[in-house]
Amino acid sequence: MSARGGTLQGGHSTVRAADGTRLRAWSNGGDGVPVLLCNGLGAPPAAWPRLVAPGSGFRVVTWSYRGLAGSQRPADRDRVRVEDHAADARAVLDAFGLPSATVVGWSLGVNVAFELALEHPARVRSLLAVAGVPGGSFSALFAPLGVPRRLRTPAGRLSSRLLPLVGPLLPVLVGSLPPWPELLTADGVRGPAREAGHPAALYSVLREFSRHDWRWFRHLVLAVAEHAPLDVAAVRCPATFVAGSHDALVDVADVAAAARAVPGARLRTVPATHFVPLQYPQLMRAELRALVAREPRPA
Repeated sequence: MSARGGTLQGGHSTVRAADGTRLRAWSNGGDGVPVLLCNGLGAPPAAWPRLVAPGSGFRVVTWSYRGLAGSQRPADRDRVRVEDHAADARAVLDAFGLPSATVVGWSLGVNVAFELALEHPARVRSLLAVAGVPGGSFSALFAPLGVPRRLRTPAGRLSSRLLPLVGPLLPVLVGSLPPWPELLTADGVRGPAREAGHPAALYSVLREFSRHDWRWFRHLVLAVAEHAPLDVAAVRCPATFVAGSHDALVDVADVAAAARAVPGARLRTVPATHFVPLQYPQLMRAELRALVAREPRPA
């Protein structure tokens, strides 16, 4: 379904970006609070099992980033900046007939969500930022590994070179996973994964993730490296930050600093890796509901 001819409904559809790029958009077709999901790079909606369920109480809309999971690569391959993704977010809101929405960002999606909130504040009712920082993402890498801050960006660029080599191995990894009933009863499923009530979602996410063109994926990752830290002091909508204390990709200290910079923002740290939405699906829904309750009521 195309954005032309009226408001889009549930399921997959095609949205035209401002520069003509065709985006693969998606909605859960639910009723309730409208939510724009700015997902992690290459992650499908299934990474948010409690949020995207039709009976979640949220009407969730989202899209695949340029060149991934059915979205077209732009004619100008340099049009993959965070600012371009934020423009795509606006196009998705328009296509689904949403003047504004509660915005959820994960990882790269946090960058996108804050770009949207700063450039078009009337479109963002509130903002849930999960395992990400508003710009300067590469300087937040590898903190639990003890990498000094001055070396994090070079280390991130160097490690991105491995994506075209490591990415194609993911199908082998996914295919070698044991059946989920066995995995659930394994002694290794403890700690941060204890709330993962939808383990099949992890399998679905890994399987879809493994299908990416990893050279193009690396191109998108390196574009994120160019996104400078944002001055988020001007953000006035209610905001909640959630950080994983075992996250190797985002420094909890950087998330805390961003939360302090946004007036009235809430910070919650949980014992999780970068995959907070999959490890704590119930908590994500609870935090989102609490955030919506803080939104100003229409006059």
